[in-house]
Amino acid sequence: MKKQFEPAALENRDVYKLMSGLIVPRPIGWIGTRRPDGTNNLAPYSFFNMVAAEPAAVMFAAGRRSGELKDSAAYAEESGEFSVNIVSEEVAEAMNATAQSYPGGVDEFEMCGLTTWYGTATKAPMVAEAPANFECRVMHAFDLGGETGPRIVFGEVVAIHVREDIVDGTRIDHDALAAVGRMAGNEYVPTTDRFELIRPTQ
Repeated sequence: MKKQFEPAALENRDVYKLMSGLIVPRPIGWIGTRRPDGTNNLAPYSFFNMVAAEPAAVMFAAGRRSGELKDSAAYAEESGEFSVNIVSEEVAEAMNATAQSYPGGVDEFEMCGLTTWYGTATKAPMVAEAPANFECRVMHAFDLGGETGPRIVFGEVVAIHVREDIVDGTRIDHDALAAVGRMAGNEYVPTTDRFELIRPTQ
């Protein structure tokens, strides 16, 4: 037996609980953007993923707070750029610290003790302590569900930076990467405990 739920008949918070509890683990897009005044912004999004490899593309979905679009999406669109910083076990606490709502104009990099650095393809700020970073240019952005729904931002990956000890050619050592995934509520999960399945051939 399975229990059936119809999202249209539920409160939004209950739909969120069901979906975020079942669609796990989710990768975390730690999104870096630059404000119009030149200060930096950093926040994590677990509604994030790789979209394609050709063209290289990622997406993240930013909700609204009191009807206002969250900063990451607004600043990404305004500047046309953003970074994605991979969250490892080593920086998980700092990532969590950047999830809180700071007053406008606060630089989350400085507030949370992170080092800001810049790549060669964009001016989007990146987290130096993260094991890998993506420089992205905004490709498309649209509201899902009208002006009250989340803003979906698609970015073309124009440069990838990977710490040398976790990459061999283009193959990633996942034990060294030690990426973290998002579960529901306050729970996260490491990616160092894995199993292998060989894809069947015809």
